[in-house]
Order: sequence, then structure tokens, then C-alpha cells
Amino acid sequence: MDPEAYMAENRRQWEAWTPLKAASAFYGLDDFRRGGMRIRRLEVEEVGDVSGLSLLHLQSHVGLDTLSWARLGARVTGVDFSAEGTATARSLARDVAPSARFLCANVYDLPRHLDETFDLVYTSHGVLGWLPDLRRWAAVVARFTAPGGRFYLFESHPTAWLFDNRTDSRELAVRYPYFGSGEPLRWRYRSPLAAPEAEADGWEFSWGHALGDIVNALLEAGLVIEFLHEWPFVAWPMFPFLEERDDGWWHLPAGVPAVPLSFSLLARKPAPRPGRGAGRDVL
Repeated sequence: MDPEAYMAENRRQWEAWTPLKAASAFYGLDDFRRGGMRIRRLEVEEVGDVSGLSLLHLQSHVGLDTLSWARLGARVTGVDFSAEGTATARSLARDVAPSARFLCANVYDLPRHLDETFDLVYTSHGVLGWLPDLRRWAAVVARFTAPGGRFYLFESHPTAWLFDNRTDSRELAVRYPYFGSGEPLRWRYRSPLAAPEAEADGWEFSWGHALGDIVNALLEAGLVIEFLHEWPFVAWPMFPFLEERDDGWWHLPAGVPAVPLSFSLLARKPAPRPGRGAGRDVL
């Protein structure tokens, strides 16, 4: 299959899984309606005050992170390829942030659906593996970041995806390749993580991306990297033996060697430099 066919199959699975996720305690939509917050303190500290900023959240799923930024004062737009996810996000927004906007679109196709730029473009937590082409993704990120604006990414670390996630063993055994080959890994799943008791038989496909590939794609798109931080925790239990702590992150248990499980990156789109115009110097 070509990448578009793989992505279409993934979309089919996400349409089936989204209602299961929305009803799960893991997503906790009712608690979120009552004032919950999905953005963690570390992310807020790295991004800074978003009050009054326009924010575009790529691959926003059911909108929990998007609407968390809205609660922090941003004017938010979320984009996701799942119609079910977009509908859930819109329903949630009516109770949380009625001015929030959610669009159903493939990230690669977004320039056909949206014609504006944003102070902050954001994406996070297990999203890049669904995309076959990082250069196209980075071009979209740059397209929607306003001159002088920023892009913030918090994502699972490519190193973490090396290890076997189908065992309860606390040994980090390498099972998957680090470098992507263009062809996706094929996974057989019967239920989503958020609803392990549910019946949702099917296949999904994901692409591996090395850390250098991610950084270089953004640089080639014209963004300037301001920082890259690596962290020994992740936003969800990507291994069965991870332990959730009071900080809201999932950590390796004591005795397991520390490895990077996630990373955060902040980039800026340079503002135009003063130049010449109308036959005279522009200061």
C-alpha cells in the first residue's frame, strides 16, 4: 500500500476507537468538563504565558490539550483527521470554551482548509509516528507559524520506541528499529490503551522517525531551534510497568536504567528583516 492507504486504514481505526476512548476513565471527559487540565506544569513553564495568543494544535484528537490551552487564555484551533475525534472535541468545547474551533483535516491537507497564521503552533504526545513524511509535516508547521511566532513539540522520544512494549518484563529489550525505512511498522490491536476491555479488532500502521530527522525537517522548513530537552518520563503508560507519579508523568520504576522517554522542542519562525522598499531605506 502507499502511505495514503496506510493513513486511511489508521483513520478507520481511529473512527472506531474514539467513542471508546471518550467514554473511558483514562480520558476522563466528565472530570475535564468540571475544570480539569491536561497540560502539565512543565509544558506551561517551557511555553510561557499564552494569554491572548492564537494557538494551532495539530493532531488534536478529542481536544483535551487544545482546550487546556484555552483555559490558560489562548485562542485555540484544533485539527484532527478523525471525524469522530473532531465531533467529540466540538461537543466538549461547547461546555469548556465555546470560542474554540476544531477542524477535521489531514495535517498534510490543512493549507487547503485554513488560511491564516498563528502565534503558537503546538503538537504533542504520540503523534509523529502516524505521519509518513516529516518534511511535509514540517512545511505545514512553518506555513502556519506566524513570522516571529513559535512552534512547541512535546513528544515521545524515538529511543523509547526501540523497546518491546508487549511484555510486563522490566527489562528494556530492543525489538524495533530506530531508523525509519519509509515503510511503516504494522501492529495488530484488539483494543485501544484507554479501553483495554473493549473489542476493536484491526491493524494500525506507524512510521519511525529518528530524532535527527525531526530536527532537520524543522530546520529545512526555515525554523530556528531554541531548545531541545530530553526527559526520562512520558505522558502515558507506553510500557506496562511504568509508574504514574504526582507530577502527572509516567516514569520507569526504580532499578530500571534511565533512558529518554520523551523530548520537548521549541522553535521560532524568524521575522522578516528590515529591507528596502518603495525606493528608500526601511528602518
